[in-house]
Amino acid sequence: MYADLTILSLFVFLYSILAGRLERAPLSGPILFAVFGLVLGPLGMDVLTLKVDAGLLRILAEVTLALVLFTDAANADLRVLDRSFRIPERLLLIGLPLTILLGFGVGLLVFHDLGLLEVAILASALAPTDAALGKAVVTNEAVPAKIREGLNLESGLNDGICVPVFLTFLTLAVDADVAGSHLELVLGLVAEEIGIGLAVGVGLTLVGTRVLRICDERGWVTETWRQLPVVGLSMGCFAMAQWLGGSGFIAAFSGGLLFGFLEKGLKHRLLLAAEGTGDTLALITWVTFGAGVVGQVIGYLSWQVLVYSIASLSLIRMLPVFLSLQGQPLRPGDKLFVGWFGPRGLASIVFGEMVMSADLPDGETLVVTIACTILLSILFHGLSANPLVGRIGREAGR
Repeated sequence: MYADLTILSLFVFLYSILAGRLERAPLSGPILFAVFGLVLGPLGMDVLTLKVDAGLLRILAEVTLALVLFTDAANADLRVLDRSFRIPERLLLIGLPLTILLGFGVGLLVFHDLGLLEVAILASALAPTDAALGKAVVTNEAVPAKIREGLNLESGLNDGICVPVFLTFLTLAVDADVAGSHLELVLGLVAEEIGIGLAVGVGLTLVGTRVLRICDERGWVTETWRQLPVVGLSMGCFAMAQWLGGSGFIAAFSGGLLFGFLEKGLKHRLLLAAEGTGDTLALITWVTFGAGVVGQVIGYLSWQVLVYSIASLSLIRMLPVFLSLQGQPLRPGDKLFVGWFGPRGLASIVFGEMVMSADLPDGETLVVTIACTILLSILFHGLSANPLVGRIGREAGR
């Protein structure tokens, strides 16, 4: 345990002091984190012996994603969203359902041994995009504001929207009786997850922000403790929504949007520590993924898994996005850019762990495909981020 802690601590230290230089390099942070875990893990030098428990990895991924969703939402430029809300609206209401449908169709063609519900589980597990992996794009001011904010809002909400869809398919696959007598209860999960998530995110943030403001005005918040309220509020939104049966991801993102609106003047000072905490948790998550998951997946790869993973990152994502953005004031290159930057990551890790726990007959194939898609996303999106961001920035400036 202490050897692992030493390695992780020193890696966090080194990356934190070199981050400004490394973020301009062709290799993104998640690539470096995963490769570091892979090289030092059991498949490589075997000096990083992290005991990767599926439940622990899920909790780590959920907490990281919740914190990133809250801080990204709080940093969103609502004025830009107000002028170009049609972009994320179309991505969520048209592009997301089409992505699940196309993923289902391609899955039927590629995986002949999987059942209909298992293919549906795979399609919905890989539909949401990852706010953490997409951060390099949505925070880069070289990217036009309407595209940045559109991608940010999409990645913030599609996780929560996909949770009830995924759980519906998973429930039907695990319990065949549900499909008969209790189908309407399963479908009601969609409204419950979203409704409770929104209620908790908005309600808790309203109360928390008001209390924070009163205490700050009275001088009760010291400089040391000023770093923690946002971390506590974001975790509270996520955990309470999950506890009450809603979507913690919807709660975290909606709470972050409201916090950013209510605390316009002070939000950047309040968010700094939370953003740093989120980045650190993301680093640990991807190192853990590289050390404990990638090595296990490599031995189970097949041509079907590779074909579907590549299709998931390209055709299955890009075609629905391109079609959904028809009629919007975007150039074809902009639409392709939005379609390409749909990285898969933390949400899919959470879904993969749920599949593993469900003990489905073909669950191993689903988990390997999800993990392979995430790995390829880290690689492809990480390598292409800086070059494509520079290109779209130059085109926008013409």
